[in-house]
Amino acid sequence: MRLIRVVALGCLLFAGNAAAAADTSPRPKPRPETPAPVTQPAPAAAPVLQVLRPLKRPRSVIRKGRQAALLRERGAICGNPDIQGEPIGRVSSPTRGCGIEEAVRVRSVSGISLSPASVMDCRTAQTLNFWVTESAVPRLRKTGGGLRAMRVVGHYACRTRNNRSGARISEHGKGKAIDISGFRLRDGSELTVLKDWDSKRGFKPLKNMHRDACGIFGTVLGPESDRFHQDHFHFDTARHGGGSYCR
Repeated sequence: MRLIRVVALGCLLFAGNAAAAADTSPRPKPRPETPAPVTQPAPAAAPVLQVLRPLKRPRSVIRKGRQAALLRERGAICGNPDIQGEPIGRVSSPTRGCGIEEAVRVRSVSGISLSPASVMDCRTAQTLNFWVTESAVPRLRKTGGGLRAMRVVGHYACRTRNNRSGARISEHGKGKAIDISGFRLRDGSELTVLKDWDSKRGFKPLKNMHRDACGIFGTVLGPESDRFHQDHFHFDTARHGGGSYCR
């Protein structure tokens, strides 16, 4: 009987120790919750570059470009085949008021040579060409077989009016003026402003050419204007509020 009690007690002690051991055994830690995957925004699509083809140029533009190139090849300047020479470009000067933005050197207008070739702007070249066509050529048609060339004594030059100290810059200094002293004819003779202004042969054509220039040019000066122009015609394209200044 006592043995049974001892055995029973031993069993109870063993069961208690086993429970205690079971309670103190390390338990696995719970796994942390897996966070939801972060969805990255899709990269923005690269902009599609659209290659634009150049528009086809109108035929009129192509034709004008070819005509301009042909004129340049033939020596035409200022867009006019009647004006022959070469472009110079910008002519600068340290003197305030002088210079030409787009200068040209004119050799001839409407087949009439300039001796020497003269530097000016295109507006003056076009005005000179018009005067030669409408006045100089027809006025001298019956004199010496007609006009062949013009003698130039003044074109672009950075100077004051009449070369006087303290005077304003001349239109010559802006490429807007030309001085003509004589007209060479096809028979080899020549009319000069100095000798023929009052001569029987040159009086009528020279006076008519001088008068015709008034209204075509902005300023027209001749032998009757002052002592500075007794031997030549001065023509320039200056603009005056009251119209052309002619003397």
